[in-house]
Amino acid sequence: MYNDDEEDSYYEGNFNEELARFENSLKGEPLGFMDSDTLEALIDHYLIQGNYTKASICADLGIEQFPFILMFQLRKAQAISANGQLKEALTILTNLEKLGETSCEHFLTKAAIFSQLRDSKTAVKYFQEALNVSEPEDKDEIYIDLAMEYESLRDFTSAIKILQQALSNNPDNEVAIYELAYCYDQMMDYDKAIECYSNFINENPYSFTAWYNLGNAYSKQDNFEKAIWAYDYCVLINEEFSPAYFNLGNAYLSLDKYKTSIEQFEKCIEIDGEDGLTLCYIGECYEQLGDLELAKSYYRKSLELIPDLSDAWLGLGIIQDLEGDIKGAIKFIEKAIELEPTNASYYHVLAGAFEKTDELENTQKWYLKALELDQKNDEIVIDYVGFLLANDFISDLKLFFDFFDTSDLDVLFTLDLLKANFHYKFGQQEIAIMLLQQCIVENSEAAKEIFSIYPYLLNETKIVTLFPN
Repeated sequence: MYNDDEEDSYYEGNFNEELARFENSLKGEPLGFMDSDTLEALIDHYLIQGNYTKASICADLGIEQFPFILMFQLRKAQAISANGQLKEALTILTNLEKLGETSCEHFLTKAAIFSQLRDSKTAVKYFQEALNVSEPEDKDEIYIDLAMEYESLRDFTSAIKILQQALSNNPDNEVAIYELAYCYDQMMDYDKAIECYSNFINENPYSFTAWYNLGNAYSKQDNFEKAIWAYDYCVLINEEFSPAYFNLGNAYLSLDKYKTSIEQFEKCIEIDGEDGLTLCYIGECYEQLGDLELAKSYYRKSLELIPDLSDAWLGLGIIQDLEGDIKGAIKFIEKAIELEPTNASYYHVLAGAFEKTDELENTQKWYLKALELDQKNDEIVIDYVGFLLANDFISDLKLFFDFFDTSDLDVLFTLDLLKANFHYKFGQQEIAIMLLQQCIVENSEAAKEIFSIYPYLLNETKIVTLFPN
């Protein structure tokens, strides 16, 4: 907002002398006369240095000696607002408006104050006013400030429009490209986010944060191979950037590459030291590798650092279940639920544990609770339907199917496969085949999941021949 060029040619010969003269006046020596240009240069110097108190004193001197130069009042507002005197600064700015002050810098100062006050709606108004009266060379920064206020309001659609204007004004505005990617990411339009991050990387191939965010966008699409590719570039550029190693660990974990996942998590620990969440994920890797004792050790270490880490309690519960201690497992799982009572997966695990105790009422209760929290979770649906079938709860199963048929929710593709099996199993082969044909038309590869869920159907010629070769 103010001149940050301390080497302005006017002051090359005498600025330091004038600065020393002013500094000495603060110690009690006489100051004498200073012209307005010198005072302005001193104020800008102090603002740039972050010495807002001295900038304010200088501005007061300017106001006293040159009351007709409104710039000194503007600098006063900037100095005191930076020191936290926001209301006082707004009073000065309002008085300036009454005197007809409508410069770009004035509006930017006012916008910045409202941004500090977290009044983003008003900040947006003044950033727009500044944009309307700004010079072409100033627009890039104003576009970004305006977009960020929209981001603060979670109005990513408006932010995107502004950022697109910014890029139209200057296609090389790298910050605009980066912020645009962030907005698309927040709107879960990951294809657009990936496109923007890729464009940014084309111009800035050594931006490790851009590679990191590109990896995150791929991860959110469950495209873990591409995510790993992006994270690898990130750590190639900055081998000390631990968040990338952490996310690499998660990506490999999602691909069932547990040993490689552990290696990445261990690199994260080498950089940042032991962290409860990282230790918990290492525990999960060892659990998946079947080394239950080592898994328990890591889960317990993670709880020493984060006693309320629900995933670690759940992990201990799963291990107790695998070791046959169902009562102990239930206690750990219930502890995880106590810490995170809205996690559908936890209730799913609890239902599975109760299923092994033959406590059918509790089993059904927790399956239904899991579905209440996440009605579109394929794994929960498959296991609940399997539980109902295994225990001949046919009327409950029909009610369950009917619920999804009449609800406002999109019917799960997997549920149609389950219904097809249900009808086939109970002699309604025409209905079963019709349902399965619809699934095959929709997605023949996904429809083959029916054989993973119900392997016996591989021996049923009427079902197998429905699938294209």
